[in-house]
Formats: sequence, C-alpha cells, structure tokens
Amino acid sequence: MSARRAAGGLPRWLPLAPATVLLLLFLAGPIGYCVVLAFTDTQLSGQASASFVGLANFRRAFADDDFAHAVLLTLVFTVLSSIVGQNTLGFALAALMRRASKAVRTLTGTVVIAAWVLPEIVAGFLLYTFFAREGTLNAVLEGLGLPGQNWLFTLPILAVSFANVWRGTAFSMLVYSAALAEIPRDVTEAAEVDGASGVRRFWHITLPMIRRSIGTNLMLNTLQTLSVFGLIWAMTRGGPGNRSQTLPVFMYDQAFLKSLIGYGTAVALLLLLVGGLFSAVYVRLLREEV
Repeated sequence: MSARRAAGGLPRWLPLAPATVLLLLFLAGPIGYCVVLAFTDTQLSGQASASFVGLANFRRAFADDDFAHAVLLTLVFTVLSSIVGQNTLGFALAALMRRASKAVRTLTGTVVIAAWVLPEIVAGFLLYTFFAREGTLNAVLEGLGLPGQNWLFTLPILAVSFANVWRGTAFSMLVYSAALAEIPRDVTEAAEVDGASGVRRFWHITLPMIRRSIGTNLMLNTLQTLSVFGLIWAMTRGGPGNRSQTLPVFMYDQAFLKSLIGYGTAVALLLLLVGGLFSAVYVRLLREEV
C-alpha cells in the first residue's frame, strides 16, 4: 500500500519540480548570497579579498544618522503615497465610478490605468517635467497669477509621494472596484429603506464586507512602495542632499556609488525586514474577525 502511495504521489509533485528548481536558483539563491555578503566587508572595487565582519555592517547602520533619516523618509513616503494616497484615492475612484455613466467609467479607467502601465522610469521623467522649475505645474500656477517654485528642491519627498500616488492608484481602484461589485445590492437597499445614512451604510456594511480586500490591497501596495527606486531616482536621485533618500536609494548609494557592497547588502536585508514586519501586521489583521 505504501509503495502504491509513493508511486501515486510522485506524479503530483513532478509538475512542481521545475518551478521549485527555478525558485531555488533565482530567488532563494540570490537571497542566500546577499545574506552572506551582509556579514562581510565586500567592496565593489579596490579590494583584493573580502573578510567576515560579523554584525559590524548592521551596527554601522543603526549608528548611521543617514540610515535613520532614510528609514524615516521611507515610512513617510510609504504612509503618504501608499497607505493614505493610493488606498484612499483608489477607493474613492472605485466608489464614484459605480455611479458614473459608462462613458465616464471608460475614460477614467483608461486615464488612471495608463499611468499604471507606464514603466517606472518613464513615469519618473514625466513627473520630473511636471514638478521642475520650468515644468508644467509652475506654468499653470503662473498662468493663474500664483508664484511658482522649485518643488523638487523645496518639497522633494512630497513630490515623489505624489508621483507614486499618480502612478499606483490604478491597482487600488481595480481591487476596490471588484470588491464593491461583490456587495449584494439588496443588502444596501434594505439598509437604505431602514433609514441608514450613507455614512452608516459605508461604516457598517461596505467596510466590513470588503475588509479582506482592504487588507490585501494595503499589504501589496505597501510592499511595492517600500521597493520604489526608479521613480525617485529619475526625479530627485534622493536629493537635494538626502531629503528624498529612501532606503532603496540609500542602499544603492552605499553599494554602487560608494562601492560598499557589504554595507549596502546589510541595508537591503533591513529593508526586507521592514517589509516583513508590515506583512505580519496585515496578515494578523486579516485573520482577526470583525
């Protein structure tokens, strides 16, 4: 009997073997190599051989004011552009489009999704031309008689946060559009007949019924936003100074511009840890009952 089970169980795993091998080679392998590098003093150039330094890179990160500043900016960027910006605007667009005409839904969906499908670097250059000193935003403000300014210098983290909202809102809109479409109309209509206001229907019916979609959307958006690099690099390169230098930009600066591969890899692992903490919080919230 056991031989039959073994023989019968083999074909079930066989189709998964190629995918498992690819994951080990291209996902687990590089992650394992990065873990090894994080505990060495490996440099990009000018070094004969690397040596094991233990936790020195991590101690250096926690003692580095620039690293602490990058962590703070990463949290600001994530909260503003993902948790607040993309999530809120995506839900608002999804709710409004349910009541709009077909032509308005088509036009709005096309415009919003067009920003999403653009490559990150292209979106970065487009938003750079929008916020630059001689860019579109200042041209509009001056046309209205209002003073313009160099937004990428005075408010760089807000500028890149707005850019990420502009580019990524489509995903939240699609998620919430699908979630709202699953709410039975007879439930909301019954609540309306009973005299429940729009706010009460939203709070007691809509939110509980799409709670899991909200948690899933927040988790995916947060993880994507934590890894944003090309958009910020194209717009500000982390500047001026380090005023828009989030952790991915800080990691790139240390590893490739300053040639500190070991230190930069340690920062990358800490960024991975931050993403893991966010994921753990969202998974815990998804498991809780309303």
